Amino acid sequence: MFTISDEGPIRTLTIDNPARRNAVPREGWLALAGHLGDFAASDARVLVITGAGGDFCSGADLGGDLAAMTSSVTRYEWMQHVATATRALHGLVKPTVAAVDGVAVGAGMNLALGCDVVIATDRARFSEIFVRRGLTVDFGGTWLLPRLVGLARAKELALTGRIVGGEEALDLGLVAQVVAPGELMQSAAAVADELAAAAPIAQRFVKEGMD
Repeated sequence: MFTISDEGPIRTLTIDNPARRNAVPREGWLALAGHLGDFAASDARVLVITGAGGDFCSGADLGGDLAAMTSSVTRYEWMQHVATATRALHGLVKPTVAAVDGVAVGAGMNLALGCDVVIATDRARFSEIFVRRGLTVDFGGTWLLPRLVGLARAKELALTGRIVGGEEALDLGLVAQVVAPGELMQSAAAVADELAAAAPIAQRFVKEGMD
């Protein structure tokens, strides 16, 4: 479900389920939380999160997982797994970069937006798609989205679930850069190198202060 690679002080976490556009199954959320915890405890200075196969993440895998969960208790436990991963991401004191190509919807969108710097391609597609699935926003989106784009725009995005392309995401302030698909990982690496060269204690307090 996830692959991890280290290059110097930079760790890359790749969501690796391309057949499902990198949707995360129920057990995947706790695995993600574990990988985020491993990064927090490691000597790596910066984490880059990306997806395999031309997409970032299509959110939770609502296929067989959801159909198999017939009780409210089971579904509540599933959401607790999502919440554990959310807290693990937002609890990181080291900088994070999201490198987004293709689909970043639902929890996948909020996973990307929860990173400190978001770089997207011009073919990236963001959506708070929850309402189209009969769900409410999760993975921290109800807190995060209004802080990024303001309450009026956040409500419009969340209540419609419409698709936002890379260029509009840049205009809205959802992402820091938009690049061509072939330049995505190079651009993410350049930003990660800058972050790794900065003062880590200062970065920690900048993050905590702004958050």
